[in-house]
Amino acid sequence: MVERHSAPLADEQASELAITEVTSALQTVLGQRLTALIGGVRDPKLVAEWVRGARTPPAETQARLRSAWDVTRLLLQADAPDTIRAWFIGMDPFLDDQPPAVVMASDPDRVLRAAHSFLATG
Repeated sequence: MVERHSAPLADEQASELAITEVTSALQTVLGQRLTALIGGVRDPKLVAEWVRGARTPPAETQARLRSAWDVTRLLLQADAPDTIRAWFIGMDPFLDDQPPAVVMASDPDRVLRAAHSFLATG
């Protein structure tokens, strides 16, 4: 039996959510630094500003964050946040031994496929 882990907005698709909600959910599960890395920014403090709505990330960053939330939401069906964080920064053989957090910028669909593979093989 698959154990589901709860997280804020776990049943909401990223495309249906405000970017503040997506960013908040990612920050809760992945942490501020990893969310910043996925968003392509160096300063993790920007994530807090996105969550508060004090700043709005550029469209490209929003797309990355939404894709990352879709992947995270998928992984939450079977894994705990600690495992998901480790997966995002670990070397993934499906992604030519690159971390999913880095590949998210160039090929989010490939990261989603890698997440499916990770779920299938554990």
